[in-house]
Amino acid sequence: MPESMSIGEAANAIGISADTLRRWDRAGQVQSYRTDRGFRRIPVSEVARLARRPLRHRTDADFSARNRLHGVVRSVEIDGVMARVEIEAGPFMVSAAVTRDAVEDLGLAPGLDAAAVLKATDVTIERGDNPHPRTVPNRPRRSPPRQK
Repeated sequence: MPESMSIGEAANAIGISADTLRRWDRAGQVQSYRTDRGFRRIPVSEVARLARRPLRHRTDADFSARNRLHGVVRSVEIDGVMARVEIEAGPFMVSAAVTRDAVEDLGLAPGLDAAAVLKATDVTIERGDNPHPRTVPNRPRRSPPRQK
């Protein structure tokens, strides 16, 4: 990750407009510096402070999935052309069904560092304090029919 960001990049990461960030800078509320060419730069540490939440990690330009759970491969079970890989990512165990070729190409084996990269069109979320979770479909709600 770079050490600093442009005004536009920093404003986007914080979730405010570039004009607001410039006002904060003029008021002395933001730590910044100027490049030799006169461009204003905001240190990444300052952006993190202003965002009050962790910064999203950057992805390669040709790879759009942003959800990565870094961890350690705990098991690899190969059965025919398919394989099951389990990665321990912090307190979580992530299991994925992948092809045997993928396991062999990546050289996956227990104890290796790896990341589970998630990209889904449907995600179910449940509250941690709910003893009886239920699945709620992610569909638009239908309006009642109009009366004529």
